[in-house]
Amino acid sequence: MSLYLRLAWRNVRRQGRRTLIVVLAMGFGLALMMMYDGLIAGFEQAIYGNAVKILGGNVQIHAAGYNDTPGRRPLLPLPDDQAVVDRARALPQVVAASRRIKTGGLATSREGAFAVEIVGIEPEAELPVSLTAQNVSAGRFLAAEDEDMAFIGQGLATAMGVGLGDRFTLAGGSTHDQMRSRTMTVAGIFDVGLPDIEKRSIYIALGEAQRLYGLSGQSTEVVLFLHSLGQEQAVTAALAPSLPGYEVDSWETNFPELQAAIGTKSGVMNVFSVIILMIAGIGILNLLLMAVYERTREIGLLGAMGLRPGQISILFILEGTLMGAVGVLAGIALGLLFNGLLGRIGLDYSQFTSLTEYTALITTRVYPTLGTEKLLGRAVTVLVISALAALYPAREAAHREPAEALHFV
Repeated sequence: MSLYLRLAWRNVRRQGRRTLIVVLAMGFGLALMMMYDGLIAGFEQAIYGNAVKILGGNVQIHAAGYNDTPGRRPLLPLPDDQAVVDRARALPQVVAASRRIKTGGLATSREGAFAVEIVGIEPEAELPVSLTAQNVSAGRFLAAEDEDMAFIGQGLATAMGVGLGDRFTLAGGSTHDQMRSRTMTVAGIFDVGLPDIEKRSIYIALGEAQRLYGLSGQSTEVVLFLHSLGQEQAVTAALAPSLPGYEVDSWETNFPELQAAIGTKSGVMNVFSVIILMIAGIGILNLLLMAVYERTREIGLLGAMGLRPGQISILFILEGTLMGAVGVLAGIALGLLFNGLLGRIGLDYSQFTSLTEYTALITTRVYPTLGTEKLLGRAVTVLVISALAALYPAREAAHREPAEALHFV
């Protein structure tokens, strides 16, 4: 096999100009895929990462049985919740861990009654990572000692016709399926540019939620905020052994619609990437097919020296694969260079935040990653397409009769 590799590499170098064209085509194809992967990963962190923060954190920990009834949020106290928080905060991927109480309820004003999710939070623990706290449009964020104070979204404030300092009635389910209501004052209003999401939740201090809903000193979940998307599996795997009897879930499980959106986008781009690389693969096919006709006498000589048709085919397939391998190396270098530079500078996407609903979640510059998330699959695709593109020229070379090929002019 080493002899075939040396011969194939010699032939790759011999047609330098054509080889360079094909290598650049494959390399640019792979580099473009890496650039896209890095850019999309950056957008996912900017958009979906912020969406996860609003929806309820990267990882959620509940008592056993919490997820037994789909669509319902039972007020199951989380045993030893502070110990759970301490274990989570010890993990390097965790930026913040906070206790919460969640229950369903109704917010009522003169404009009518609106179904909401009532969320009792630890304001000090969530302030550094809370997207709502970073987008206060009126008033202030919550404080731990707040009583009868609510933090609501602009979408809900508009629907209820209330503003800063106004009062409304909040009724929520407590333990033993009882409903408890209280008149609340609007302490602050947040605006993240997503009215539908802003209408869903009302935030109150955890201590107030404990008093209202019969959970003195307790909580129903611990939410974890991580440095970046993609770390959830490592965190859940690290926590599961030390938290037997708890339900540890990631946002991918609790918010399947968001995961479906990301998966659909990735699937579409995977198809486009294969098409782009196949176009570059046509260049390899063309180059090797021309080589078959230009090297007819050489092929005849190889046959006369005892190489069987299958061995001659292997030689041409190796040539195509080697060109693909060089293209992979060139593509990786270009992709890393581009993404490395752009990852330091970032992209100012502020002028496009109103383009779609979810782009409103981009609160800072978008910083692409190095684009290595799918690099192995992309590189293998390049090599496979290179080898497949060489099959037909290899077959043509193998079917040359040595006697006729030696007399070819």
